[in-house]
Amino acid sequence: MNHDPQDDPYSDTLSAMKTAYLRSRAFIEELPNRPVSRMMSPQDMAEILDEPLPGHSTNPALVIDEWFTRADNGIVADPGPRFFGFVDGGVTPAALAGDWLATTIDQNTGMWILSPAAAQTELVVHRWLKELFGLPPAWSGILTSGGSMSNFIGLAAARQWASGKLGFDATNDGLSGNPPIHIVSSSAIHASAIKALGNLGLGRSSVTQIPTGDGTMDIDRLRAHLQEMEGPVILIANAGEVNTGQFDDLNAMVEVRDHHPGGAWLHVDGAFGLFAGASPTYRHLIAGIEHADSVASDGHKWLNVPYDCGFAFIRDEGILQAAFSSRSAYLTRSEGFDADNYNPEFSRRFRALAAWCSLKSLGRSGYQTMIERCIDNAQALASWVESREGLELINRKRQREHPFNIVCFRYTDASLTEDELNVLNQRAVEAIQRDGRTFVSGTSWNGQAAIRAAFVNWTTTRDDVRILQTVLEDLKPSLYPGS
Repeated sequence: MNHDPQDDPYSDTLSAMKTAYLRSRAFIEELPNRPVSRMMSPQDMAEILDEPLPGHSTNPALVIDEWFTRADNGIVADPGPRFFGFVDGGVTPAALAGDWLATTIDQNTGMWILSPAAAQTELVVHRWLKELFGLPPAWSGILTSGGSMSNFIGLAAARQWASGKLGFDATNDGLSGNPPIHIVSSSAIHASAIKALGNLGLGRSSVTQIPTGDGTMDIDRLRAHLQEMEGPVILIANAGEVNTGQFDDLNAMVEVRDHHPGGAWLHVDGAFGLFAGASPTYRHLIAGIEHADSVASDGHKWLNVPYDCGFAFIRDEGILQAAFSSRSAYLTRSEGFDADNYNPEFSRRFRALAAWCSLKSLGRSGYQTMIERCIDNAQALASWVESREGLELINRKRQREHPFNIVCFRYTDASLTEDELNVLNQRAVEAIQRDGRTFVSGTSWNGQAAIRAAFVNWTTTRDDVRILQTVLEDLKPSLYPGS
């Protein structure tokens, strides 16, 4: 029977919300014991979900229920305590509820006039985050869709600054026919920063990558390289290298920046490493970040708020506005915070509400406890790996000296060649993911295939770490040739 949503629209809304709540509640209740992934193939999911566009309307509550029933096997328990793949956090209770409310009230946060409540909430979140991380209060901020967009915004501001030093305006004039802009980072630069350089017209291949053996910038080689460069330079630093969680020496990079005759802009990719600033024990890892020119970070990592959320902070508000502000007769301006002047989006989701709720709920001490617990979990796994025959830490020296929240390791065997070990560890990642009890991601470190476990979820306990250890032991016999 055809369903007309206009018959009783608010009744339909409430019914659909109730169904979504019941499904959500069941998902949360089973999350600690749910298989993390069932590794469904594209063919599997196409058979389950692909269908022609419906010709008639259906009751919204039935639609919600049907989708969850059909899609369930393809849902990854990413917010659960045993998802250690990539650097994906969970969702705190207040953030989840806040995000639901943000969807219900459906505010467009592009300009103050569209939602004064949303705009002011975002400004408060900016201030709280700067306080949490120890960033200067005068810096300008913007909430983004994630670390990739945060890098884009920070590097867009850097491009605007550099073009001004070279005598043109990159935003208005474009880059064609103008002097090139030099960019330097280490070979540990994150893919999202490289993608941002391409999207900004600077070119993915334009960045000079100083080789690194341990995941951190070689300051002597950086200094020597800049001595051969004329004009302004954009420097990209890592606060939390993605494979083993290492930190560039930011104070040293600030010193190099300040002594470059042509001037330099220091952008820090702190997607998860910026959160070291919330812990007195680990704050030293980002020492000097207050002297950077731009900082990018990610909210759906250690802030533990839902996708999507990130944030960027820029020292010079004028440069940020020059990169993104626009004028049109139909855009009503006010004296309030117009977010579209600080980022590429006009219409924006009310991301700030989930962040506000989570920060308000946990406070400084709650985030400190979460971060330190995650690092303790990582250290426990790293110590266990070192104690087991047939396992070894990658980047062992750095992971011992500067333990953080990522453990990079591999199975090893003296009787196997490096190529055989690489195949073995690639198979190991696939086997762990198929097993379903936990989830890890694979990587390559200095040519060595490795296993990567990241700890950023507020619900993860030492028992969850032990489950991963059990999985590693259980799967080991089946991985070796001839077993």
